[in-house]
Amino acid sequence: MLRRTTVLSIFMLLAFFAIGAGIMLRLMLGGPIPLVSADRVAVLPVYGVIESDASFIQNLERYRDDESVRGFVIEIRSPGGVAGTAQSMYSELARLRDEDERPVVAWIGEVGASGGYYVALGADSILALPSSITGSIGVIMQFPNAGELLRKAGVGLEVVKSGELKDIGSPVRDLTVGERRILQDLVDDVYEQFVAAVSDNRGLERDSAASLADGRVMSGARAAELGLVDRTATLSEALDLVGRMSGLGDNPRIVRPAERRLGFRDVLFGIEESRLSALVRSVLDRSLIGPRLRYQWP
Repeated sequence: MLRRTTVLSIFMLLAFFAIGAGIMLRLMLGGPIPLVSADRVAVLPVYGVIESDASFIQNLERYRDDESVRGFVIEIRSPGGVAGTAQSMYSELARLRDEDERPVVAWIGEVGASGGYYVALGADSILALPSSITGSIGVIMQFPNAGELLRKAGVGLEVVKSGELKDIGSPVRDLTVGERRILQDLVDDVYEQFVAAVSDNRGLERDSAASLADGRVMSGARAAELGLVDRTATLSEALDLVGRMSGLGDNPRIVRPAERRLGFRDVLFGIEESRLSALVRSVLDRSLIGPRLRYQWP
């Protein structure tokens, strides 16, 4: 009898450790812990300057494969970012919308402009606060020109290139007239892609979409009047809408991706300083990495 009790105790202890290890592994991977199997609505965040699509797509795929998720709310608080990254996130969201029967609603918080708005176009419908800053439909390319500074410092740069245009956008010399025309054509091409996405997803004629695509920002209330969003609403109202659309009713149970773990810099200097560092890195990236097309405001 004592031996059976000992074996049972060991088995229960191993099971306890296995469950604990599984929970820890999911936490480390940033996944939700399925303590309940009740149907729920997944809330996917799009926060800050858009530089990478990896986390968003990973979360989207995770919840798409979760049968307990009955609908999606994309919570956007972003001024946009890298054009290609915003397009990638939009495309994945639109694929979910078109291939899945579950409702997908984008909600814009204090800001959802340029690339942030582009991502929202992949949803079934777009909601925004009346005071949200949105719009800013357009493309920008910025890069520094340090040529004059280097010349004053007596620093020269020798360049050996395979073709005349290989160093177009170099930060150590001025653009030629021809190079500026080439880059303008590139910006115009990517701009037309944005206008087409607005036209296709918002049911607007191309010219109507283009008339709103001069880079202007506007409030969520004005965007609703112009057809860029469906209506104004709070996040709670967006969740209630998806709850009703998915048969869960108002105030549905929700699930979110795990929050980012606090790092050493967060603890040592504080959360706000860490966010400021991320902003500074973004500005430096825009200045030092080289020409990049951005759907971003400002």
